[in-house]
Amino acid sequence: MQQDKLSRIAVFYDGNYFFQVSNYYAYGHEKKRRISISGLHNFIRHKVAEFESSEYRLCQIVDAHYFRGRLRADEAQQKGDMLYYERVFDDILMSEGVTTHYLPIRMKQDGQWQEKGVDVTLALEVYELSFYKRFNIVVLVAGDGDYAPLVRKLNSLGIKVMVLSWDFEYTNYSGKKITTVSSQYLLEEVTYPILMHELIDKQSKKGDTKINEIFVPSTPIRNQTNVSNNETLSKKGEIMSLKNGYGFIKYPPNNLFFHFSNLIEVDFNDLKIGDSVSFSIGLNDEGSEIAENIRVL
Repeated sequence: MQQDKLSRIAVFYDGNYFFQVSNYYAYGHEKKRRISISGLHNFIRHKVAEFESSEYRLCQIVDAHYFRGRLRADEAQQKGDMLYYERVFDDILMSEGVTTHYLPIRMKQDGQWQEKGVDVTLALEVYELSFYKRFNIVVLVAGDGDYAPLVRKLNSLGIKVMVLSWDFEYTNYSGKKITTVSSQYLLEEVTYPILMHELIDKQSKKGDTKINEIFVPSTPIRNQTNVSNNETLSKKGEIMSLKNGYGFIKYPPNNLFFHFSNLIEVDFNDLKIGDSVSFSIGLNDEGSEIAENIRVL
C-alpha cells in the first residue's frame, strides 16, 4: 500500500558551513548550545513525515555524508586543541552513521588558507550515490547557490530535495566577520526549502521540543596535560571585551584579539570581562599578533 511506503532519506553536510552554523549557536546566539547531529536527524525525519503526509517510522535516514577541508595533522597540532576536538567530532559523526570525506586545505600564495574542491566533490558524490541508490529525498545542509545545478539533476531523477539553510553572522579566529545569506537561487530549485534560523527562533519561543532537541548542552572542557612550546612563553593580561565567540585581551601597548578556539580548560561562555589570563602570542593569516593558548588565572 502507498501509505506504507518507506521514505528513504540521505543527508549531505557541507562541513564548513555546518561548523560555522554550530559555532554561531554556541557563541553568537542566546541558546549558547551546539547543534546535535542526532537531534538534527530526528528533526529531518519529522519534517519529511510532515511534508510527505507519512508516519515518522516510515521516514528513515539510510545514508549520511559529511564533507570538509582539513589541515594536515602537524598543522592542526600547532593550533591548541584542534586535533582533539576534530577527533571528538569524528566520534560523534561515526556514532550517528555519518561517513566523512576530508580534503586537504591548501595555502594560497597570499598566505590565506582555502578549501579547494569540497563543493564539487560533494555534488559529484551526491549525484552518484543518488543515481545508484535512488533515494526518495536528499537533504542538503548547505546554503550556497553553487548547489542549484545539482538540485536540478536530482529533480531529473525524480528525487525530492530538502535544504536546511541559515542566515547568520560569524567572526572567525582571525577576527573577520563572515556574513552568510541563504541563496535564493538554491531555495527556488528545491522541493522543501527550510530557513532554519527563522524556524528555530520562532518555534523555540513556543517551547517546541523537536526544535529544542536539535541542540545539546555545552561540551565539557577537557583538561589539557600536554603543554606546547609556545605556552612556555606565557604572557599575562586582562580580558577587556567579549562578543560572539571572540574578544580582546588588554596587553599594552596593543589590545590582542582572541578566538574561542584558542581557549584552554575554560568555555568561552564562562569568561567575564576583567578576568586575568595567561597566553602566548601568535600570528593570524594576515600577520597580525593575536593571543593563543589562553588560560584563566
